[in-house]
Amino acid sequence: MNRKQRRAQAKSIPRIVERPLPARAERIRFVVATRESRESFATKTAMGRSLSLYRYDFVEMRLSFENKRGLPEIYNAAIEEARTDPAILVFVHDDVHLLDYFFADRVVRSLEKFQLLGLAGNKRRVPRQPSWAFVDDRLTWDLPENLSGVVGHGTTFPPSNLSVFGLPGQEVKLLDGLMLIARSKTLIDNDLRFDEAFAFHFYDMDFCRQAEAKRVSMGTFALPVIHESGGNFGSEGWRKGYQSYLEKWKS
Repeated sequence: MNRKQRRAQAKSIPRIVERPLPARAERIRFVVATRESRESFATKTAMGRSLSLYRYDFVEMRLSFENKRGLPEIYNAAIEEARTDPAILVFVHDDVHLLDYFFADRVVRSLEKFQLLGLAGNKRRVPRQPSWAFVDDRLTWDLPENLSGVVGHGTTFPPSNLSVFGLPGQEVKLLDGLMLIARSKTLIDNDLRFDEAFAFHFYDMDFCRQAEAKRVSMGTFALPVIHESGGNFGSEGWRKGYQSYLEKWKS
């Protein structure tokens, strides 16, 4: 092959143009509370096993081991710490398996559309609603057209059950608290915090009500996960939380 032929061949080969990476990529910080010890978290919890795979430079973890405090207290501490160390905060339960190698890209792209993200939610809110999915204290499911998101359930892959609530990527008024994501700057600028009066039940409902009042946009996004728990609706603790929620919001 002569020189002219080599030049012609080189021109026919598509060139790969790489986009320069920013000097410092936006960091993603997982905020997780667990009853497990530091030693057992990585092997005995779904989130621990998941995070052990994602050893990316931009992924950070704020973990509370052998935890006996309410989730709002843990989450609020992470928000305050982010005043001087901002990041995308992922508030997530320890019984969630993360199944997407490209979760960071999904999160960043979805935050361009909504300020507060979740996996499942409701596009409307009705009086005395006891959950994002139910419309009354008899745990009556809302109509499918009002729900959004997809969540797998079980302890193995594939999940034993896939809950398809509705098309993800929808604007909502209520989100399930198994995973909530926002930039720390959004939470700080809007003075948005978790109410520590709700140790566990209804902290997510209350948080979404606050976000709505402060005009923080909320929406679901598509992220493959498996949640080991199906919820604890109707328990004594849940009913006490429901009463506290109604007393605070009057509806």
